[in-house]
Amino acid sequence: MKQWVSAQDGLDNVQLVDAPEPGKLRDGEALVRIHCVALNFRDTEVCMGHYNHHKTLKQGTPIVPCSDMCGTIEKLGPGNDGCGLKEGDRVMAIFNQSHLKGQITEKDMSSGLGFPLPGVLTQYRVFPADGLVKVPEHLTDNEAATLPIAAVTAWMAINTFQPIGQPLTGKDKVVLLQGTGGVSISGLQIAKALGLTAIVTSSSDDKLDRARKLGADHTINYKTTPEWQDKVLELTNGKGADVIFEIGGAETLTKSFACVAYGGLISSIGYLSGKEDAPGPRINTNVLALRRNVTLKGMLNGPKDRFEEMLGLYHGKQIRPVVDRAFEFEQAKEALGYLAGGSHFGKVVVKVTQSDV
Repeated sequence: MKQWVSAQDGLDNVQLVDAPEPGKLRDGEALVRIHCVALNFRDTEVCMGHYNHHKTLKQGTPIVPCSDMCGTIEKLGPGNDGCGLKEGDRVMAIFNQSHLKGQITEKDMSSGLGFPLPGVLTQYRVFPADGLVKVPEHLTDNEAATLPIAAVTAWMAINTFQPIGQPLTGKDKVVLLQGTGGVSISGLQIAKALGLTAIVTSSSDDKLDRARKLGADHTINYKTTPEWQDKVLELTNGKGADVIFEIGGAETLTKSFACVAYGGLISSIGYLSGKEDAPGPRINTNVLALRRNVTLKGMLNGPKDRFEEMLGLYHGKQIRPVVDRAFEFEQAKEALGYLAGGSHFGKVVVKVTQSDV
């Protein structure tokens, strides 16, 4: 079989290689033929050797990249009688394979697909059956592959403190979504399906127009409105956003603290503007949090039970994820470069093997 491998030494050095097909399955395992892989910013960092902010994860060894896939179960190993899956089922893999419920732990971090475990940019892969979830019937393979990181992270960014089965709802609740990448666009679709008010920021008027067509209630161009936090307060009559998708990092966090609602949640998801603050005087994070009595919560995806909870909404509301562009398997290196360029709207996918969906 064919698979892509990275020595974590640059996007240009990712290689398509031959590899032996998986052998005999052990108890609780499932062999999956992979149809489609969706790319995440994390995948580009892994391939470039930049995913270095988790001390428990060691870098430098060759690895099959990527974590998000849709495929078909080719064969179930022994000991899977009660797993709820059968051969021929379309499935997605959860990101951290051992994270089935509750708060993520250091042990779960060691089960992350695409680093430190081998990833899914391959034609076949063996998974623990309890690390798989069924695909809603209305989704194509390309659409389903986008869900494990982007959509689950978005779901948890909104609902991490909500009891399972009781997601945040109501037009009086405001969600601020930074940018138009995979997590933010998933968050926009989820927010509107839950009846929330959504504000989207971007530097592109074209992308903001597309966000409005997806249901965004308000949009802000942060290039033409650099003090966008003031605009958020204006749009919410001084209240601020109840939930903020904090994706920018160094250059956006202070502004997020300025426009979050009292008692609100800043979901820390990314760091597209950098991992280190610029030098110079700034207010300490403790003071920023105290000023509006808010919570800053890191989002490392979510557990399997919350993934399945989210899929109930996708099925019930017939949500169709936004796929920006689909590349052929042989073009995976080009696809990673395209994602790293940042011009996408929604998700970028790689088609691996043919399927009927």
